Amino acid sequence: MTDAIRPLIAGNWKMNGLKASSAEFEAMLAAAPGLAAKADLLVCPPATLIAAFAEKARGSKTLAVGAQDCHPKASGAHTGDISAEMLADAGASAIIVGHSERRADHCESDVLVRQKAEAVWRAGLTAIVCIGETRDQRDAGQTLDVCRGQLTASLPDAAKADNLVVAYEPIWAIGTGLTPTTENVEQIHKFIREVLTARFSSEGAKMRILYGGSVKPSNAAELMAVANVNGALVGGASLKAADFLAIARGCP
Repeated sequence: MTDAIRPLIAGNWKMNGLKASSAEFEAMLAAAPGLAAKADLLVCPPATLIAAFAEKARGSKTLAVGAQDCHPKASGAHTGDISAEMLADAGASAIIVGHSERRADHCESDVLVRQKAEAVWRAGLTAIVCIGETRDQRDAGQTLDVCRGQLTASLPDAAKADNLVVAYEPIWAIGTGLTPTTENVEQIHKFIREVLTARFSSEGAKMRILYGGSVKPSNAAELMAVANVNGALVGGASLKAADFLAIARGCP
């Protein structure tokens, strides 16, 4: 991990969570101050819970609430969609865009992801832009080319360290229990850092790069110790306070 960059542990609850899930969030909220020296914490529940969680976290300096997606427009005739402004109004401080499941299930292009990132900024929030390769792309030796292409096309030109986070998620590792070796992770994160620095100069050198492939308490410390890994985008393990907090404790 780059010492100068404060880690971020972000939980992506995906399509999980009901009102009863508040107990897990409250447990995270209670423990968050004790982890303030380790990392920033962010929980991205489904949109139905954002307002309630944000209200519970009001005034907290150690745990923030985010969202999982947004529409690029601020308002309009887009039935079922939610704008970044609406999410900000509900209390979100960051929005994930371009997650592999959105790219795959909803055929989201790099151009659309870029537009969504710009919408996140329009609402005054932080964009967490996801990139990553499939198993077929990895097996074909295309990992770096895929990541370069997504970084080039998905990140807006105005990206800065304080308004954008990059999350690398090897798609083949999500939900499969498979995890790249630390050598693989170090190679890819180093490559991402080089691409960011080449394009955004000193801002690129300071941007947080999260690792997001089956992060769990048992491998968190090892992954968080890798150079240019500035935190994690956590899926299933973020649904339980004990697991999410254990991952945060894995930060150096």
